[in-house]
Amino acid sequence: MDTIIIILLCLSVLLFVLSFFQTDKVKVLEKEVEQLSMNVLQDHYLIKKRLKVLEEELLMGQNFIDELPKRDKEPNEILKNHVLALYNQGLEIQQISKQSSLSIDTVKNIIKRRQDSFGGI
Repeated sequence: MDTIIIILLCLSVLLFVLSFFQTDKVKVLEKEVEQLSMNVLQDHYLIKKRLKVLEEELLMGQNFIDELPKRDKEPNEILKNHVLALYNQGLEIQQISKQSSLSIDTVKNIIKRRQDSFGGI
């Protein structure tokens, strides 16, 4: 009986000593969470930085478009044909304006020019 107690005592001391050399899973998990948090913060910072650059470029581009002469704002032929096709289908000018993202005046001008060039439709 004494030998069993001595063996169990030695085994318990050995296991106790081994427990100090095992890695703490909670600390490993905390480090992983901290690393993940840092990565998320870095990504967030980079996205904000890129968004700021894009906004500045957009504002600069908008200023450039505003400075263009009026003739450069003329819609291309594909858009004009689209407007005319919608008009020929019987859509109202307001609906054509919404679908083509053009102002009502621009839509009216496209239709008027087309009618003037063909002597009225």
